[in-house]
Amino acid sequence: MKIAVIGGGAAGLMAALTAAERGDVTILERCARVGRKLSVTGNGRCNLTNLNISPEKYHGGDPGFPVPALNSFGPARTLELFRSMGLVTVAESSGRVYPLSDQAGSVVDVLRFAVAERGVSTVCSAEVRKISRRGGGFVLCYGDEQLHADRLIVAAGGPAGTRAGGTELGLELLESLGHHRTAITPSLVQLKTENTFTRPLKGVRADAAVEVVSRSGIVLARSAGEVQFTEYGLSGPAIFEVSRAAVRAEGCRVRLDFLRQMGPEELKGLLLLRRSTSLTAENLLTGVLHNKLGRTIVTCCGISLAARLSSLDDGEIEKVAGAVKRTELPVTGSLGMEGAQVTAGGIDTREFDPETLESRLVPGLFACGEVLDVDGDCGGFNLQWAWSSGYTAGRLGEKRC
Repeated sequence: MKIAVIGGGAAGLMAALTAAERGDVTILERCARVGRKLSVTGNGRCNLTNLNISPEKYHGGDPGFPVPALNSFGPARTLELFRSMGLVTVAESSGRVYPLSDQAGSVVDVLRFAVAERGVSTVCSAEVRKISRRGGGFVLCYGDEQLHADRLIVAAGGPAGTRAGGTELGLELLESLGHHRTAITPSLVQLKTENTFTRPLKGVRADAAVEVVSRSGIVLARSAGEVQFTEYGLSGPAIFEVSRAAVRAEGCRVRLDFLRQMGPEELKGLLLLRRSTSLTAENLLTGVLHNKLGRTIVTCCGISLAARLSSLDDGEIEKVAGAVKRTELPVTGSLGMEGAQVTAGGIDTREFDPETLESRLVPGLFACGEVLDVDGDCGGFNLQWAWSSGYTAGRLGEKRC
């Protein structure tokens, strides 16, 4: 049996590796090499899975759709497979798992070696532009070449990360075969905000509780952790976590609590004690927050940094404490698909069997990874979906075991 895999990313490589036990596999990859997007994931470190996989970490039109694949091939089986391929990994207390080498290239390399050992043919710089049905199989056209396949796995990803090879091609190919897509938006992406507050803090990092609040005041998403300030707005893991909701909600704002371990009254009391010192307002938040962040908050509260702390009244102290606990920034956009790590939305999962990832519309056609309407939270959840769905699709219709 001849099997074609469109896409040589994480899901495609796993699908090819699994399908190689069932026939002759050829990967068609549009970029000059396989694993290009994988090689830059996690800032080049590759957070390849998370030990705390759970359904609520995933999103899409049918939140339960990824469950069978994740149950069939979860983190334990994933790490066991990578270990058998020679990859040594390390788990952090958060559950995130990285290669011990701290290099995403290590993950790409062991996958490349493994598919080659299984006899998989890899054709790079091969952008499939057309798929036709023929005799119960498929004919794939790329450049001046054609490839016939009895089974087809589409693992071409989504448009997120365009600089690393993200594309809508997989969506378009599946649409040409009768499938439908949901609305797509960037996810795990940096947010643009009103930047009067953030521009002076460019490069500063802070721990914060983060909320995305709708125009009507409803909290749409929550996270906590590292926030990075940029010239255009906000970045960092805690922002990536809530970006999906922020991108999809017009007129929303990001609410930041820079001292989540301390209540507002306790903070106010701490700051009131400082009025008995000879310090200036520049040092009101010294020892509490990053110095630059503290000075920016004081300035944004309309207080001169040169003012003596002893001259500040209760209202001014309360205002600063309030800003530490609740700074709100209107969201004006995001860095789009080019800056996004993941695509939210994709091919409608109702058109695929969740147990096998075979199309309900086109027999012999399978899809996996980001091309489907499944996206996960930040922290290795999207790569685990790639491994789980790639493995499931690569079984070519066999039920999970």
